[in-house]
Amino acid sequence: MSDLFLSTAYAQTPGGAGAQGWMSFIPIVLMIVIFYFLLIRPTQKREKDRKKMIDALQKGDKVLTSGGIYGVIVNMKADENIIILKIADGAKVEFARSAVQAKV
Repeated sequence: MSDLFLSTAYAQTPGGAGAQGWMSFIPIVLMIVIFYFLLIRPTQKREKDRKKMIDALQKGDKVLTSGGIYGVIVNMKADENIIILKIADGAKVEFARSAVQAKV
C-alpha cells in the first residue's frame, strides 16, 4: 500500500510539469503567427493599396463603384470627399470618394 503513495508522489514532481506547461503554448503561438501572416497582413496591405488608389483619383478616370456602377469622374469636391461621375449621356451622380472600388 505504501508503494502506491510513493509512485504518486514521484509523478507530481514540479520539474516534469514545468516543461510540459511551456510546450503546450507553442501550438497556440504558432496558430496566431500563421493567422497573422495568412489573413491579417494581406488584408491590411490590400486596404493600404486601395487608399492610395482613392487618393490618386483624377478627372477623367474610369472607375467602378461599390454598387457596381461604372462611370467617368467629371468633377471632384476635395473638401467634401465627393466625386461626380458621368454614368450616361446627361446623367451625373455624386458618390462618396470611398465608394470607389477600382479604376477600370
